[in-house]
Amino acid sequence: MPISPYIDVILPLPLAGSFTYALPMAMGEQVSVGSRVIVPFGRKKFYTGIVQGFSPAAPKEYEVKEALCVLDSHPVVRHPQLKLWEWMSDYYLCSIGDVYKAAVPTGLKIESETRFEANPDFDAEDASTLPERELLIWQLLQTKGKLEAKEIEKETGFRSVPTLMQRLVERGAAIVSETIVDKYRPKREKYARIAFARADEEALRAAFAAVKGAKKQEMLLMTLLQLSGFTRAGVPVAEVTQQELLDKAQATTTILKALVDKGLVERYTKEVSRFAASQAAVSPLPALSDAQSEALRQIHSSFKDKQTVLLHGVTSSGKTEIYAHLIDYVLSQGMQALYLVPEIALTTQLTARLRAIFGDRLLIYHSKFTDNERVEIWRRLLRGNEPCVVVGARSAIFLPFAKLGLCIVDEEHDQSYKQFDPAPRYNARDCAIMLAHMHGGKTLLGSATPAVETYYKALSGKYGLVSLLERYKGATQPEIEIVDMAKAAKKKAIDASFADTTIAAVRQAVRDGQQAIVFHNRRGFAPMARCGKCQYVPKCQYCDVSLTYHKRANSLVCHYCGASYPLPETCPVCGEAAIDVVGYGTERIEDEVDRIFPEAKSLRMDLDTTRNKNSYENLIDQFSQRKADILVGTQMVTKGLDFGGVSVVAVVNADNIINFPDFRSAERAFCILEQVSGRAGRRDIPGHVLIQTRTPEHPVIQHVQAHDYLAFYTAEIEERRVFSYPPFTRLIYIRLKHRDERELDEIASLYADRLRQLFGNRVQGPAKPPVARVQSLFIRQIMLKVELNASMPKVKQILRDLYAHLRSTTPTLRSLILQYDVDPY
Repeated sequence: MPISPYIDVILPLPLAGSFTYALPMAMGEQVSVGSRVIVPFGRKKFYTGIVQGFSPAAPKEYEVKEALCVLDSHPVVRHPQLKLWEWMSDYYLCSIGDVYKAAVPTGLKIESETRFEANPDFDAEDASTLPERELLIWQLLQTKGKLEAKEIEKETGFRSVPTLMQRLVERGAAIVSETIVDKYRPKREKYARIAFARADEEALRAAFAAVKGAKKQEMLLMTLLQLSGFTRAGVPVAEVTQQELLDKAQATTTILKALVDKGLVERYTKEVSRFAASQAAVSPLPALSDAQSEALRQIHSSFKDKQTVLLHGVTSSGKTEIYAHLIDYVLSQGMQALYLVPEIALTTQLTARLRAIFGDRLLIYHSKFTDNERVEIWRRLLRGNEPCVVVGARSAIFLPFAKLGLCIVDEEHDQSYKQFDPAPRYNARDCAIMLAHMHGGKTLLGSATPAVETYYKALSGKYGLVSLLERYKGATQPEIEIVDMAKAAKKKAIDASFADTTIAAVRQAVRDGQQAIVFHNRRGFAPMARCGKCQYVPKCQYCDVSLTYHKRANSLVCHYCGASYPLPETCPVCGEAAIDVVGYGTERIEDEVDRIFPEAKSLRMDLDTTRNKNSYENLIDQFSQRKADILVGTQMVTKGLDFGGVSVVAVVNADNIINFPDFRSAERAFCILEQVSGRAGRRDIPGHVLIQTRTPEHPVIQHVQAHDYLAFYTAEIEERRVFSYPPFTRLIYIRLKHRDERELDEIASLYADRLRQLFGNRVQGPAKPPVARVQSLFIRQIMLKVELNASMPKVKQILRDLYAHLRSTTPTLRSLILQYDVDPY
């Protein structure tokens, strides 16, 4: 029960803080912290807000509006969730509205929808004075009634429809109306059942008499009796869906309606789950080897005095089996568990393994689900406090857990845990640690190649450390062969992007009935097009990047903004028909694989082939079931996937991973190469990895060949210490974006100078990032290094105050977009 007539409400908007609304007395008994309320904002907009708390008095800075209605009798956001939102807003320097927008499924955010309609008071004679395009829109509104801007655009084909509508509104020819739209729709299913009592034998005889001579009706009645178990004594009557009944009886709805009209069958509709119920758990927990059992014992022991523990287990050491035992222990204590994976692809393999153990206590949550499906899982967690385990990608940290006992972050090093755009730019690994802490639970971080910062914290005693350095069931680490592409080129021992050595190894694996993975970290057919005469390279008109050629679509595509362009037949600069595509992407590699290995069946796994909801699962299932011999892919194939038949892994070009202008490039390269190597030889067949490179002497290549994470870490941590990079400092990237490059340079210089006055030589930049213009916005970046013992809340407050001051005193800053990236990855 509220103690105040005023509520503080979080809105799904990038605005600082929450907003205070008056609470009508009639709503006082209904609202609580975490409830949804519909509130007005601005002139005519309505939003679903989340109640953050109660205020004793109205703010003096603005006139308080009234909340319109309360949507929930119980909160849809729990107390630990709100605490996590507040922490993320503060730590990642973003608004709490940004966090709310990212956290809650769209189906739970009822918003107003702007529609336009013709003004009935507008004189038709005045319509003749309207410009042609505005007149056509007015006539459309007269005919169609209320329409959204996107509907008007679709009907007319006009661009700049919002501008045209603004003019029509100003002329009085159109008016704006706001409709509140609830986007969540529960799934409803139609069912059929016998209309008389089970014990009424007389009614059953009469029913058969009523359908005598109507064979199809009789068949439908008998099918319903059979499917429902109506006549089997001692067996509960089962519910039968209308569709199942019609399919089984090969009947139509007309025949079913005839039975309904005779009073023999009833039809009813009810809300059902979008997720098919699985069978109860049938498999026991997996047996552990001696090494796994010892690791599990050490994890339990470390949890006694450490909130977070790192499990450093080499690839194929059986970390998943240990996770299953930990989850089972947590569930037996009546708690819930969260199992984070970096890629949706991993949930497909995990689901089958964990479903057999935990049955319906396993839930899956990720962005490939429809919004209605995500709302359903959200509501299931809200309704009950029963023990369960959720497997999901980074967005799963936002779910409304009641009593979270354990967070597992698998492949904790992976950069996919970092959200880049839009805000909040959070790292799900770090948020999971904080979430578990807020619930009083524990966090287990697992990786064969831990992040440098994570391993440093484990060695320094902040985290517990458990090592598992042997592969499951005695499997050996794959042999890694370095293929010197410079030498191969001199000997002319290269076919397309493959050295002869690599071709021989893949061909032998296919002949032996085994499988191969070909890894290349560029999607598309070719990274760029180029004129062979004048060397002109087509670039995106909105971004400072060359365009990637996609053969299947026969177009040039920008991988930053998604813009698509036709491949020019002639060079627009010199006029020659000399445009050719240069380099290799996974699409081209797949074509080369099909040409070089005609006897093999290949699949490709990259962003282009996994856009659909079930595409990950279908690809993984096909390769797991040996329906393909060679899998070509990007980083997706490196992340924890378990394929028992893979004996060979080929890395097409290791150099484009290593040679990247970022202080983490060596770490990323080592992790990717070691992880993709770990896909080979995971059962009783030995693994063979071929890494093609023109710099075989590079230290990262050498460390990967030796499978020596500790040697890599020792060299990398020393370099970080010398140059004061994490984990010895904290980093904040400040990105400034503007449509005018000259103005941006002036603003960035001014901003950096003011920062130096406050932070001295901790400020570096402004500098152009590798891609200095995206979606028509020019970008400059300032890097701020902060000592570990500095007060981060104070640093962030200084940044906020400086921006507020400059915005109020420098008019050009108002058209600037400023973004903070805390702990960039």
